[in-house]
Amino acid sequence: MERPLNCLNNLAQNDWLIGYNSHQFNQIAQELYLELTQLSAYGIPPKIILAEREPVRFLASFIAACAANCPVFLCNPDWGTQEWQQVFDLVKPDIIWGMVNREWGTGNRNCKEITIISPSYPHSPLPTPHSPLILIPTGGSSGQIKFAIHTWETLIASVKGFTEYFQLKQVNSFCVLPLYHVSGLMQFMRSFTTGGKLVILPFKAVETGQVFNIKQSEFLISLVPTQLQRLLQNSELTEWLTQFNTVLLGGAPAWNELLEKARFHRIRLAPTYGMTETASQIATLKPDDFLSGKISSGQILPHAKVTIRNQQGEILNLNQIGNITIQAQSLALGYYPITRENQADFQVDDLGFLDEQGHLNIVGRNSDKIITGGENIYPVEIESAIQATQLVADICVIGIPDKHWGQALTAIYIPKKSNTSALKIQTLLKDKLSKFKIPKYWIPQQNLPRNSQGKINRQQLQQIAREFLQNPIT
Repeated sequence: MERPLNCLNNLAQNDWLIGYNSHQFNQIAQELYLELTQLSAYGIPPKIILAEREPVRFLASFIAACAANCPVFLCNPDWGTQEWQQVFDLVKPDIIWGMVNREWGTGNRNCKEITIISPSYPHSPLPTPHSPLILIPTGGSSGQIKFAIHTWETLIASVKGFTEYFQLKQVNSFCVLPLYHVSGLMQFMRSFTTGGKLVILPFKAVETGQVFNIKQSEFLISLVPTQLQRLLQNSELTEWLTQFNTVLLGGAPAWNELLEKARFHRIRLAPTYGMTETASQIATLKPDDFLSGKISSGQILPHAKVTIRNQQGEILNLNQIGNITIQAQSLALGYYPITRENQADFQVDDLGFLDEQGHLNIVGRNSDKIITGGENIYPVEIESAIQATQLVADICVIGIPDKHWGQALTAIYIPKKSNTSALKIQTLLKDKLSKFKIPKYWIPQQNLPRNSQGKINRQQLQQIAREFLQNPIT
């Protein structure tokens, strides 16, 4: 397996970072690596918080930390005070790189130099792996940030499963997703470790047509559903998207109308299923299967195995819905600072089934299940039906406490037109959904609280619903 420094040296003469200075990346990584090895020479490698905004410095810092065997915590520089408080209390970092909230005394600085927070390095107990710990944030959309414990090996296992599945020797990636998140980081890892090319652009730049002159047919791009929706609203960007070899789609459930629109435009979409804990996707529908009309999360990648189990833990047959359990070489070792006792499998919150072709089909999340009048309802089905009316730009269905029904179905949505009434949407749903599946409350909004990966903040939605029902619009 290629180590971080070997990969760095292999790419030393290549102009692989499109739009950035590849030589500068190499230089920064080497300089920081030397500084870290000197700091680590007489003690335990320091714990690093990495919150760099600038892509080259972020990636170079990441590789330097990995090469020097330092635990590196990937962080969002735009987290608020409450989130940073959580992170600092949990991590107790020795070093911070990047832009961090002024309240923490590090200032709004470009940390070219290392910022030492605690020279004595008081460490929390950490597992002793064969390679550096890579701590990737997850759970921010629920308000509680956790760090999934990965290593260079788990990330490489994901890359190998990906390249084998798609039969690629080199992966050229077009990245519009955050590098501190698993979705952006793994695009870098695929290109960096296979000698491929990497484009990094903010999604806002793509939306305004500021795209590099590349041969899209040689590149893969990763999007979340809301990004795909926005690109499909622009005919020029839709045409641009059709040129890509593969358009990976993940991060949040995609609705049927969006998938049909992508298929209509012959976009080589590859819907995926994965998470931070599995170092990105463990199932992917190949573009040719998508274009032929298949709707699923595709087959399981070679480095992973999925079983569907009932509540007693028994493996279910094909087409039977149950709890998704994952075994994967890319599986995280736990959540910092606690490693999992059982490394063999990982039961997730999602429900699904495997069909005759071995394709994984996602039904919904256990925790999102709404019980109303004794009926179990999964929001994804209702949200898809509402999206299909083409009257809403975005939608999320939640359950709010109700003394008669247990929970009352509540649709929080963005109408495409300001004069669109909830009654009009409800009328169109009558032939598509059972009566008990049609939401009781309808709350129009200008925006829904989604993070950069498209995941909804359900705690915020509950707050929106409470405030609305206390003071309804009349």
